[in-house]
Order: sequence, then structure tokens, then C-alpha cells
Amino acid sequence: MAAKRIHVTVKGKVQGVFYREFTRREAEALGVSGFARNLRDGAVEIVAEGEEKQLKEFERKFRKGPLMAFITDVDIKEEQPSGEFDGFDIRF
Repeated sequence: MAAKRIHVTVKGKVQGVFYREFTRREAEALGVSGFARNLRDGAVEIVAEGEEKQLKEFERKFRKGPLMAFITDVDIKEEQPSGEFDGFDIRF
């Protein structure tokens, strides 16, 4: 089971700029599991589980985002890890 879980809301220009695909690639490269999905208000929600070191590096990546993204706010809440994820998915 993962040591840590974070629930993130990323606001700004994060839809229509391959932000979810970017987070999926970065998560897989780091061995982080979870998902990313668009929210109706234009934000992106990320739920991620992994070891603290992995999640810190993942946070550094998703705070920057892909080239076309413009991040205005990131809200991160820690949650109890569940171990429910097999990989990192993009949800619709």
C-alpha cells in the first residue's frame, strides 16, 4: 500500500492544453498511482498515491505543467491512502 495520498485541485489554464496527459506521463515515470480528471469549473482534479519522495517530485512537475498550461492556484489535501489504484489514469 502507498505511504501517502494527496487530493489536488489545479486551477488556471489547465484544460485543452494536454495537462491531464502530462500528469499521467509524469506519474507513470515516477511510479505514482491515481487519476486526473477535468472539473466543470475548468480546474483539474488529481488524486495520487505513492511514497513521499515520489509525490514531492510529482508535485514539482504538476505545479509547472506542460508548456501551454498556466497554473494560477494549487490546493493540496492529504488523505488516507487506500491502495485502490493499479496505475495512473485519465478519467472523464
